[in-house]
Amino acid sequence: MRKHLASGLLAVVLAAGCATNPITGKQNLNFVSNSELFPSSFQQYNTFISENKVITGTADAKKVELVGGRIKAAAEKYLIYLGQSQYLKDYRWEYKLVDNKEVNAWCMPGGKIVVYSGILPVTQNDSGLATVMGHEVSHALANHGAQRMSAAQLQQIGSVALGAATSGKTQQTQEIFAQAYGLGTQVGVMLPFSRSNETEADKIGLTLMAIAGYNPDDAISFWSRMSAKSGGSGTPEFISTHPSDASRIANIRALIPEARATALKV
Repeated sequence: MRKHLASGLLAVVLAAGCATNPITGKQNLNFVSNSELFPSSFQQYNTFISENKVITGTADAKKVELVGGRIKAAAEKYLIYLGQSQYLKDYRWEYKLVDNKEVNAWCMPGGKIVVYSGILPVTQNDSGLATVMGHEVSHALANHGAQRMSAAQLQQIGSVALGAATSGKTQQTQEIFAQAYGLGTQVGVMLPFSRSNETEADKIGLTLMAIAGYNPDDAISFWSRMSAKSGGSGTPEFISTHPSDASRIANIRALIPEARATALKV
């Protein structure tokens, strides 16, 4: 009885938790609305900014603001083209350069973009920076943060369902099931889902680059530099949250013509 109730609960949650993403047109798992997500996102962003050294007034800081502004304008034009002009009404765009040696950048839901100074030697120029910022903004536009939160919630529900399904069995059997479930949710659901997000963000990011007037071919150069910096090695693609360098570059190369064609229509 518990097994059937748990299975039924999962089915109801899955049916109720799917929403159409306005920028991709895809049905995605999403239990979290922007009105719920953005206040928390902005609070976390403000805390981060208050606790880290923000670089202002330098040529690099001005470059981050300039490229960020162009990517923002491109996102607005793209959403108008898609008939979703109201989608960004609650965004509060900011572009900050933070003093940090880590090779990283991110965009919080709602348009809060942070670029670490450590990535600038790899971006090298405006187009390289546009590759990074376009990619990170695309994660926000495609609601990837909300999808990841929803997936985590579903994982918790799945754990409850697992407990119900194995109740009455021996402790050893329950532990075996739990171990198998833990690996399965990570490799079978959570990590592939993240790789899918990365590929989707690459696709949207190339389009934003092209709309903003940057050459999307430069994304290949940027990711080649990233590959060289990591020595061409790293975690195998199957167990990684990001596509491997070779796979990403090949995929980007294949997506560039579509990005250019879309930009011409916008």
